[in-house]
Amino acid sequence: MSEVAGRMSIQAGATSLEITNKGSGILLGGVPGVAPAKVVVLGGGVAGTNAVRVAIGMGAQVVVIEKSIERLYHLDLQFGSKITTVYSTIDAIEEHVTTADLVIGAVLIPGGSAPKLVTRNMVSQMRQGSVMVDISIDQGGCFETSKPTTHKQPTYIVDGVVHYCVSNMPGAVPRTSTFALNNATLPFVLSLANYGYKQAMKQDGHLLNGLNVCKGKLTHRAVASALHQEYIPAEVAIG
Repeated sequence: MSEVAGRMSIQAGATSLEITNKGSGILLGGVPGVAPAKVVVLGGGVAGTNAVRVAIGMGAQVVVIEKSIERLYHLDLQFGSKITTVYSTIDAIEEHVTTADLVIGAVLIPGGSAPKLVTRNMVSQMRQGSVMVDISIDQGGCFETSKPTTHKQPTYIVDGVVHYCVSNMPGAVPRTSTFALNNATLPFVLSLANYGYKQAMKQDGHLLNGLNVCKGKLTHRAVASALHQEYIPAEVAIG
């Protein structure tokens, strides 16, 4: 679902920039003689990479901020001079967020709460009509000013900045989302059906890493930490 949310974030952000939606009235890709919008993507994982791909396709100026040097390297190889890659620091985030037309919060920590990378003070320094899309909202959001919204009422405004923080963003495109989820999970479902959960997990480390709860015990470290509960390694829980 991260792929769908990442791609949708640019679509939602572009729409929110329209003047009728309280945005600054900027076309994401610009036109000849008029500069494109500056899009800042926080996080270079699956969601962030998909957001970058769509933003580039729409002709935007794209900056990716990521703390993993390895991810920055792969993004640079994948997109080259079409993007600017920046190592994540507080100063770098403030510099680029406060000058952005569209900010995509794509910081996702499996099982854990998203870190608050954009402070209220940074938001207050942004240009009026700028837009922030928080893909991380299902995990608490990565902006201090984020709060969950719905598809019916997707946005709200803080300090003149439009916030799009819809929970379950892929729900807006259920057909695409369903096929995508089925394609991703079917191999695991077949493995569970053919071998049983214990053997299937012993054979597939990815499936084992996805185990969150077993026999009443939390087997995902990030989930246990977020809920302040005891953590039991998955391989121990399944025996």
